[in-house]
Amino acid sequence: MSTMVSNLELIRRVPLFSMLTAAQAESVSEAVIKSRFKRGEAIVEQGKKSNALSIILTGRARVITTDARGREVILATMQPGDYVGEMSLIDNEPHSATVRAEVQTDVLVLGRQEFARCLPENSSMAYAVMKGLVQRLRHADRKIESLALMDVYGRVARALLEFAVVDSEGNAIIRDKVSRQDLAKMVGASREMVSRVMKDLEERGFIETRSDGSMLVKERLNSLG
Repeated sequence: MSTMVSNLELIRRVPLFSMLTAAQAESVSEAVIKSRFKRGEAIVEQGKKSNALSIILTGRARVITTDARGREVILATMQPGDYVGEMSLIDNEPHSATVRAEVQTDVLVLGRQEFARCLPENSSMAYAVMKGLVQRLRHADRKIESLALMDVYGRVARALLEFAVVDSEGNAIIRDKVSRQDLAKMVGASREMVSRVMKDLEERGFIETRSDGSMLVKERLNSLG
């Protein structure tokens, strides 16, 4: 009983749970598990699912994203009261970043089912909005990683790959014309630089502008983006 009361007291100190009803708070307090991470240990790992919400009680952690070459970008630093894993729980996708303890860090861990009880119904508009926000956050994380780690070629390639859709013949196509100015704003480079990159990509056979104005994106562009 003392453990439950202790957990209930801890939950009441966490801003995330401040709006819970007494019944919800008690239910959550019975479900949370305390966990301790040593310095350097991963609380969640990019590309994996933990199926849990982790709330930091003490300590400090870093949110880190890593590209295919193993290069890292620090997206944020997390302090007591912050939480991780909620994006994956909402949209059921793998974690978009790794969260690693900077010092010994204590967390409260809440499983998927218990977390879901605190959410609006799946059919509600609020839940749909939450899922949309999570997808925007994931896209923002990828863009931050891209801007920090990739050269202009890589950033242009990533943007073109995101614009492309697969047609009935299995080709990756960009149907609508993408202005160099808009592309430059998206990748954080000058219009002149983007124009040079696009011309070079076409000359090297990574992309092909077709007679109808659409653009064929070759599969090997993936090696740049």
